[in-house]
Amino acid sequence: MKQLGEDQFYLVREDVLTESMQKMLEAKRLLVSGEATTIQEATARVGLSRSAFYKYKDAVYPFEAIARERVLTVFIQLEDLKGSLAVLMELISSSHCNVLTIHQTIPVQGRANITLSLDVTEMNLSMEAFIHKLNGPSFVDSVHLVSSGAL
Repeated sequence: MKQLGEDQFYLVREDVLTESMQKMLEAKRLLVSGEATTIQEATARVGLSRSAFYKYKDAVYPFEAIARERVLTVFIQLEDLKGSLAVLMELISSSHCNVLTIHQTIPVQGRANITLSLDVTEMNLSMEAFIHKLNGPSFVDSVHLVSSGAL
């Protein structure tokens, strides 16, 4: 398994992207423009399954979108304790990051998973220091970088 900082990023021409990746980009464009209001509607209009949309949505971006924004998606596994999410939100806020999306699973056997998409444009730490900070609380089992843009 790759360690943080070992990921490679590439700039590729649109014509070498898979058809599913191109359709996912079109679906995202429909959502941003307001031509589609839900992922279901956008994927249906472009002829793409929702699972393919979710597979690529945090990994493939138009160059202009990445150049403008610094978006980080992290996956956190943690012990389900009262107030743990509030502690994580404080760590994120104190690092000058903005939460764009949050998804928490229902706890199973005392453990929960959280996926966060963060705007890290104004983050005041290195990526490694930020991931280490999120790993700090004793209730956090692991933090994984899912995707990042323009970092």
